Amino acid sequence: MARRYDTNDATDRATGLREAASAVRRGELVVLPTDTVYGIGADAFSSEAVADLLAAKGRGRTMPTPVLIGSPNTLHGLVTDFSELAWELVDAFWPGALTLVAKHQPSLQWDLGDTRGTVAVRMPLHPVALELLTEVGPMAVSSANLTGHPAPEDCDAAQEMLGDSVSVYLDGGPTPGNVPSSIVDVTGRVPVLLREGAISPEELRKVVPDLEVAN
Repeated sequence: MARRYDTNDATDRATGLREAASAVRRGELVVLPTDTVYGIGADAFSSEAVADLLAAKGRGRTMPTPVLIGSPNTLHGLVTDFSELAWELVDAFWPGALTLVAKHQPSLQWDLGDTRGTVAVRMPLHPVALELLTEVGPMAVSSANLTGHPAPEDCDAAQEMLGDSVSVYLDGGPTPGNVPSSIVDVTGRVPVLLREGAISPEELRKVVPDLEVAN
């Protein structure tokens, strides 16, 4: 039976975050608010939990799960060949609605799907998400919807779709909007905008003037 906690209530928030952290450590799924939409998350280093996440969404391995982190410092253990331009994007837009696709450390024991040696990583600007990520470490997080359905802007919509496949729901009220994060590929010499989202190309070019836009 799924448990749900109101993170706008101080007591419920403390209990909910504790229960969510325990669930993640057990390899279970949780739903959490972010600065874009609600996400469904699992321990990034538990292959079984990530597989359960993909199954809960009805999503295949060809669409690997992004990873959310609680601090830019966490990047040092996750990615390699991270350029100075990539760090400038981190400094300018994290925490926030910017996802960076980078080469992951070859030694990492994780299975996020068919990533081809890369990871899509983001630090969200949401206090509940950051508190949970700080407690449990990197989490595989995707939008908390069934594949093909709209990404949820509130906990009700997420729970209606995902039900008891999730152990803990953290209800932070409506999210600021349903605009997804912008995705920039930093694996090459020149950063490439793969998906325009909450951060416009014009804003990104203030930091990376040579930014290219994928066709």
